[in-house]
Formats: sequence, C-alpha cells, structure tokens
Amino acid sequence: MSDAARGDFLAVMSCAGRLCELPEKQIDAAGALSGCGPAFVYMFIDALADGGVAAGLARSVAREAAVQTVFGSAALARETGKHPGELKDAVCSPGGTTIEGVRTLEERAFRAAVTDAVIAAYEKTAKLSH
Repeated sequence: MSDAARGDFLAVMSCAGRLCELPEKQIDAAGALSGCGPAFVYMFIDALADGGVAAGLARSVAREAAVQTVFGSAALARETGKHPGELKDAVCSPGGTTIEGVRTLEERAFRAAVTDAVIAAYEKTAKLSH
C-alpha cells in the first residue's frame, strides 16, 4: 500500500474510533476481542442491571445505572491510562462491599469465563477462515 493510500485509509477509518496498527497475524485476535467484545460488555451490563433489580431497583433505574457505571469506568480507564487492576484495587476498601463482590466474581470464575469467550471467538474465526 502506498503512503498516500495508507494516509487516506487512516483518515477515513479514524472517524470510527481509535486505530491500532497490527501485524496481519494478529488481526483475527483483535477481531475476536474488539468485534465480539461489545456483546460481552452488553451481557455484563444486562447482568449488572439484573443484580440491581434483584436488590430492589426498578428495571429502568438499574439499566441506566449499569450503563453509566460501565461508561464512567471505561472513560476513567481510557483517560488515566492506569491498569484496570489498579483502578479496581482503588475502589476496593478492606473488608468492604466492593471487595466482597469482586471475591464473588472471582469465586465464580468471571475472568476465566471472559478470557475463554475471547479465545473461543478467536478459534471460531480461525476455523471460518480456513
């Protein structure tokens, strides 16, 4: 690709969001993460809202709170550039409610489930492309 064509491509695509140049061999992995990730995030928002409803909030209030929580958390992670684990630790008080919820998520293999979902999507991409 010529430098001019590359510049045109980047100018057009940057309108859709931040761009990250990758070696071709990493495109499928990036697609599994970024292409499928929104569905996983929507599932998390839905589950977070369900938790709010189970705790007594109206569905509309719980859904809006869940969306704003994810939006604000993502914005802070992006703006600060801090590792998500550092941000998580900053809001977990010793013996507090947040660390208790984090402990419950870890007990139920939250990280493994999310990681495995990305890997499964990546593996499916590899099967479809051959």
